Amino acid sequence: MALLEINDLIVLYGEIEALRGVSLKVDAGQVVTLLGSNGAGKSTTLRAISGLAKPAAGEILFDGKSIVGMGPEAIVRLSISHVPEGRRVFPGLTVKENIMLGASNRRVAKAQLSREADAMFDLFPDIRAFADKLGWTLSGGQLQMVAVARGLMAKPRLLLLDEPSLGLAPVIVQAVFRIIAEIRKETTVLLVEQNARMGLSVADYGYVLETGRLALGGKPDDLWGNEAIRAAYLGGHTKATV
Repeated sequence: MALLEINDLIVLYGEIEALRGVSLKVDAGQVVTLLGSNGAGKSTTLRAISGLAKPAAGEILFDGKSIVGMGPEAIVRLSISHVPEGRRVFPGLTVKENIMLGASNRRVAKAQLSREADAMFDLFPDIRAFADKLGWTLSGGQLQMVAVARGLMAKPRLLLLDEPSLGLAPVIVQAVFRIIAEIRKETTVLLVEQNARMGLSVADYGYVLETGRLALGGKPDDLWGNEAIRAAYLGGHTKATV
């Protein structure tokens, strides 16, 4: 059953159509990867789901119910967590404090939140030693791990991940995608990624956006297996494993 379903979605920025009739679905328990070049509409799709961009037309259904018109705070309360591009953390807060902020949608005692934040370091061991360090002291890869950990503190049924590999060294990209492979055991993920090779390595299904339209969709093996599709949309890369 589809946990998320988008039908004929149109999003405008002024007079520009950022999304032009996009339809897709994400079944519960899946990782679905949304691919495409810069400006294709990938991030706009996530922003529309999380209430940060207002659709001009179309529908967005979460668990069978429309969420169009709902604000970001209401959508977070539905257990949809958005980790935007840019690895945004509060530089004056510690790593652990940044992670705990992700649970702002939940009514949980501070002691319990502290224990849950500590447990995040089992999933993200590379930042355990920085738990009490301020956010501004971290590297790009460490900041990305903090951002994802913060998103998971919301206990999301659907995690929206926007370009988690952007600007990271290859060895850090591998580490981030190993974590995504672990996350999928607990929650449903809609992943936006320019790195087709890595994005499809963790996916059950992939979609390709091109200038605001859905160009194609398919299972990762089918997308990789078509040489014309691979050359046109996936950069001609070979298949990756995590």
